[in-house]
Amino acid sequence: MRDDAMPVSGQAIQVEGCDTIPKLFWHQVSARDGRTAFREKDLGIWRSTSWRDYGERARAAGLGLAKLGLARGEVVSILAETVPEWLYADMGTMGAGGISNGIYPTDSAKQVEYILSDSRSRFLFVEDEEQLDKFLEVRERCPLVRKVFVFDMEGLSDFRDEQVMAFDELLALGRQHQTDHPRLWEKLVSGSRAEDLALLVYTSGTTGPPKGAMLSHRNVIFQISNADAFIPMTMGGEQLAFLPLCHIAERTFTVFLPLRSGAIANFAESVETVPENVREVAPTSFFAVPRIWERFYSGIAIRMKEATWIGRMAYRWAIGVGLGIAEARLDGRAPSTLQRLLFRLADFMVLDNIKRAIGMHRIRFAGTGAAPIAPDLIKWYRALGVDMREVYGQTENCGVATGMPDCIKLGTVGIAAPRTEVRISSEGEILLRGPHVFMGYLNNPQKTAETVRDGWLHTGDVGSLDNEGYLKITDRMKDIIITAGGKNITPSEIENQLKFSPYISDAVVIGDRRKFLSCLVMIDYENVAKHAQDNNVPFTDFTSLCRTREVIELIGTEIEKVNQNFARVETIKKFRLIEQQLTAEDEELTPTMKLKRKFVNEKYKSLIDGMYVEAA
Repeated sequence: MRDDAMPVSGQAIQVEGCDTIPKLFWHQVSARDGRTAFREKDLGIWRSTSWRDYGERARAAGLGLAKLGLARGEVVSILAETVPEWLYADMGTMGAGGISNGIYPTDSAKQVEYILSDSRSRFLFVEDEEQLDKFLEVRERCPLVRKVFVFDMEGLSDFRDEQVMAFDELLALGRQHQTDHPRLWEKLVSGSRAEDLALLVYTSGTTGPPKGAMLSHRNVIFQISNADAFIPMTMGGEQLAFLPLCHIAERTFTVFLPLRSGAIANFAESVETVPENVREVAPTSFFAVPRIWERFYSGIAIRMKEATWIGRMAYRWAIGVGLGIAEARLDGRAPSTLQRLLFRLADFMVLDNIKRAIGMHRIRFAGTGAAPIAPDLIKWYRALGVDMREVYGQTENCGVATGMPDCIKLGTVGIAAPRTEVRISSEGEILLRGPHVFMGYLNNPQKTAETVRDGWLHTGDVGSLDNEGYLKITDRMKDIIITAGGKNITPSEIENQLKFSPYISDAVVIGDRRKFLSCLVMIDYENVAKHAQDNNVPFTDFTSLCRTREVIELIGTEIEKVNQNFARVETIKKFRLIEQQLTAEDEELTPTMKLKRKFVNEKYKSLIDGMYVEAA
């Protein structure tokens, strides 16, 4: 085990007196100096970067930009996976007075062009040759971009272009600028103001072109100072960085919160290696979108199906004991002495092994958000002894708006964060107000005026508040289904239960102005393929797997299990499988791996219509 792997005691450093991100960052660089800021894996070894080195590289990047002409208030974009260089570029940009803007690494060249143009970006950081090619394809239509910096020059050693510079060259330029102007950086950092625009976060574009949400330093600093309402803020915690850093959730957990907590971010090698990396790191804090939590659960569920009879019985007994403890606490009751003793035994014999298999044996905070999740899935993790809690917020309120206190209520997203107001409009829409509400959408005053009215952020989510202030989200306003019979149905509740199946990766319920509900299903390829192999079902690829009778019957059985939990009018009558294995590069999925309901309805219209023609 690494010498610094276990968290150290002591409260997190507070943020008073630092009213902008650069001021807070440089205060912490000075205070923490040689302590580990983050790690990345190189040649099989986790290698540490200190706060001192983090700060030095960020300063060199920022001064390099200043030398090349970056003016205060100009935009710098970053097009890269979740890598340490992203942070150097991010903190360097804001320290130099620029506005930092992330672009999803899965975006196409056309999308990159749109965001560079809409944001009026002056400089661009790209990860490697692949991302550089996207820019080169559209650069004639992006005349405002002065220079492009490449983090990884592999494959580009012979490439020569006046507009393109290696990241290391930028750092060298910045270091020389520091030597020539030793007081410049301090002046640039001190010149930042709380009310200034700090960063742009482009929405994932589920309902049209992405919109650039403008977040101020004040928005971010408020969230950093507010975070301990729901998230442990002790020094020395460990976390895994793997979601896109241009998403407000990962940016918050990997970049912003460690400015207060001092938590160590461990950069996953890739999204595919997350299960392996999380076992190696054994984080004390782990935030993930529901798709990741569903994947961990599915892996255990499939493993238990393959276990020996004794192994399956031991698991059922142990998880049953855990559920008893979880349900008692959810009901506000203290578990009995016998329950606690049995849980210790169950944990020793079974549950601890499961937690170690998914890297959750040291966890102190397990968070989920950014998309709906099945309450039964949260209960399963809590039965393991993993303190999973759901948080709710949006890009437009800079992250967290509500979260779970110690009293957990499944099916809700908790209570309002301190200094945050939540209310429900007469139409049932969730409204938010507080210092975290964004400055508006870049270049889109009309949409800004529709979204923020009298200081209240109109979230577009439908929900309700109970008598204790717990918020329940029903669905997105635009996603509510009204059947031909006039019945209002919230599809997300049905979809969440479908996704609890280890064989279903995602689902979209159809039925607006239709006689009954139908569904498009995206299978979990790994688990369904293994089921097919175990049952001698022949297939050659993803499409042929989806067309086998046995797989169609398997998904039908899973849907029928869910149908039993709903009224007859809310049950799925017909379904079809999406016969293409989708990734974040596909237009059907957002970068956070959510199916775009509107796009799916349009692209698969003939498939959907076919289900209703057959029933006519």
